[in-house]
Amino acid sequence: MRRDPLFYKLFQQSPELLFDLIETKPDNASDYRFDSVAVKEPKFEIDGVFLPPENQIGAVYFCEIQMQKDERLYERLLAESMLYFYRNRDRFNDWQAVIVYPSRGLEQSGLYPHRTFLNGEQVHRVYLDELGEVRDLPVTVGAMVLTIVNEAEAPDAARDLIARTEQAVLTPEEKHDIIDIVTSILVYKLKNLSRLEIKAMLGIDLTQEPRAIREAKEEGREEGREEVRGQEAIALVTRLLTRRLRQDLSEEMRSRFSVLPLPLLEDLSEALLDFTTLADLEAWLEAHPMPENDR
Repeated sequence: MRRDPLFYKLFQQSPELLFDLIETKPDNASDYRFDSVAVKEPKFEIDGVFLPPENQIGAVYFCEIQMQKDERLYERLLAESMLYFYRNRDRFNDWQAVIVYPSRGLEQSGLYPHRTFLNGEQVHRVYLDELGEVRDLPVTVGAMVLTIVNEAEAPDAARDLIARTEQAVLTPEEKHDIIDIVTSILVYKLKNLSRLEIKAMLGIDLTQEPRAIREAKEEGREEGREEVRGQEAIALVTRLLTRRLRQDLSEEMRSRFSVLPLPLLEDLSEALLDFTTLADLEAWLEAHPMPENDR
């Protein structure tokens, strides 16, 4: 299952989710923003970075979602984190790293060289299968754990998340975003069902638009909202492709996928996790041309 785009979307929508996973929580946790950064010479792409407000000195949090075994993960993550912290020392007074695994079995084997960090207070290892049952967790944390729930139990767990989201003290847009994430997770897990079938299974009203979207349309802001979503999707796809293919994309290649409509960008954000070369990206773009009415 391709989880990375889902986790990044969760973190973008709710940066405080990171602090729900660990015991350390700064007083201004609600003011943090999720971003990715590039460190040049040597070139590193750090996908998950939680930054304090621009006008405040605070800790920087590095986050890694690790869904497959990488025997050099800690070497890379610590090198990236230390270099970024060194180059931005005037802005930050501390650093923390959070690594999220589905289970302990996917952690790298060679831990001894990193024992000081791993046994200290700055590196937090989170194992999703040890957090508890979805129904007992905050909805955003529960959504993360939903990604590892087996197919038979996933629908009931998803219904519980949606019911609790509807009852939570959240804005209509926040509720819609969480429900959309939960639906997307089920789409990935239950590949024999369409998104509409999954929404029906989860009891989501297919005829009723979320209140936030209705209000946006009434105020003439929907077009702007979609534009922002499209820009965010392009930025996310660019980061993931650069990291996955381990090379910078040419301007020509960037322009080819930057004009794709949002649904195709979302499809690409999932498909790219199977890419190994630039040729895979080119083949996908050839197989998914932009619809005529969007040209």
